[in-house]
Formats: sequence, C-alpha cells, structure tokens
Amino acid sequence: MGNPVRLILTAGQASEYGQAPHLIEDFAADYVRADKGYDSDQFIETLQVSGTTGVIPPRRNRRKQRTYDQELYKERNLVERFFQKLKQFRRIATRYEKLKRNYQAMLNLACSIIWLALLLTGPSTLLR
Repeated sequence: MGNPVRLILTAGQASEYGQAPHLIEDFAADYVRADKGYDSDQFIETLQVSGTTGVIPPRRNRRKQRTYDQELYKERNLVERFFQKLKQFRRIATRYEKLKRNYQAMLNLACSIIWLALLLTGPSTLLR
C-alpha cells in the first residue's frame, strides 16, 4: 500500500544501498521494487536466494543489461508518494533534529501518523 514498514537512517554522504539487505531482512515478499540505485549483482543475488524477485531497472552503464517487469515497476510510485507524505512534516523535511536518535524518533512518529490516517480515513487516501 506504499506505507512504511521499516526505515533505516544512513549518513548523509553514504548511499542507502549499503542498508538494502537490512531493509528486507525478516520479510517475506514476492517482489522487491527499487530504483536504479539498488541495482547490483550482489543485492539481486540476495533477493533470489530468499525467493524474491527483484523489480529493479538496470543502470545504464551496466555491462550486461538485465530485464525487469516494467508493469510491476510502475507500482513503485507508492514509495514516492510515501516520501511526499513524509515531506509534509516540516520538522523532517528541514532536518530540524540534528541527532540521529531524535530524527529517527520523529520519523517513527510521522510514520505512525501516516498509518493512523490510513486506518481512520480508509484506503481511498492512497489515491490522493
């Protein structure tokens, strides 16, 4: 449905790709949709070992281009919608909290509010 189940903070100069295996840890899913930043042979192999299909477009500079289901990838817009909802919280969008623990706490609070809004108003809020 596009709502968060796990958020992991990384350093500002670090790629979030390093945390990719931790994001999917202990989850059973048929598909993992991610952007080109997660396109690596190691991550794709990790997904395949767990029985999950990676729906990740290949990077342009990849020597051996992979195929992916473009129709399934279109559903990744739900992730982008979630980040747009998250940016509505000024304290998070402006990174008002400087300490990691405080910022993570605010992220958790904002995600809880997003989940509660869905529960109170119903699935129709996903269409907005």
